[in-house]
Amino acid sequence: MTSENTHRGAGAPEADWDALAAGFDDEPDHGLRDPSVRAAWADRLRAWLPGHPADLLDLGCGTGSLSLLAVEQGHRVTGVDRSPAMVERARAKLAGRPAEILCGDASAPPVGERSFDAVLVRHVLWALPDPAGALGHWRGLLRPGGRFVLVEGVWGTHSPVGIAAGRLTALLEPLTRRVRVEPLSAHAALWGKEVDDERYAVVATV
Repeated sequence: MTSENTHRGAGAPEADWDALAAGFDDEPDHGLRDPSVRAAWADRLRAWLPGHPADLLDLGCGTGSLSLLAVEQGHRVTGVDRSPAMVERARAKLAGRPAEILCGDASAPPVGERSFDAVLVRHVLWALPDPAGALGHWRGLLRPGGRFVLVEGVWGTHSPVGIAAGRLTALLEPLTRRVRVEPLSAHAALWGKEVDDERYAVVATV
């Protein structure tokens, strides 16, 4: 599969992600089955997320690989995905852990009046029909001093898809007090291979 159809977004039909769920974890950065890839993501999450046990909202959580890493680091996780098949796999992966996996739209997660210390979103924001609106909604779910952890990029050469770091930071500026961009393209251990497209993380504090 190409990078365009393995990076997720709510803009894709729900049935498509249901069909892909069984093989989703075959991608090194999805399933995190390779110990070196898993360790690389664990190290990044440890640096990006709060240093104390926190309430984390993982939007577009897929099969729950990052949610599981966060739980293993002591956080309490609420994951949301629009694909019932992905949700089923995430629930199995996180069974018996302090985590709740909900089926719903990442743009407007079904969490009621709950609030969180961090909102984690990987490879989802770029495909939402209204990224600015989604960020504004998520901002309302963050507690004072909370943070966004957004992993995004621009993929493909012939027909690139994604959201460039400059555009994302511009969208975050009116919503946050501090924004930090961390380039990730050169870190092959995160992806299980060398990459030459734009991949990055933004950590923004509100």
